[in-house]
Amino acid sequence: MRTLVDIDEKALAALDDIARRQRVSRASLIREAVSDLLLKRQGPADEAAFGLWAEKKVDGLAYQKALRQEW
Repeated sequence: MRTLVDIDEKALAALDDIARRQRVSRASLIREAVSDLLLKRQGPADEAAFGLWAEKKVDGLAYQKALRQEW
């Protein structure tokens, strides 16, 4: 999918320089940058919950049942 993005001249020149040195297109560099950003921003949210209950001294199911009894 195509999209329109405003990039200042300095950043564009830097992208062109990197693209020339790596022998890839500017578009390829931008796609790579977007992919990296998405991985960086989405990854920790999934990992943050993993092992969250490990420090607790009570069984998760028992804790859940105790909370529900309060209702």
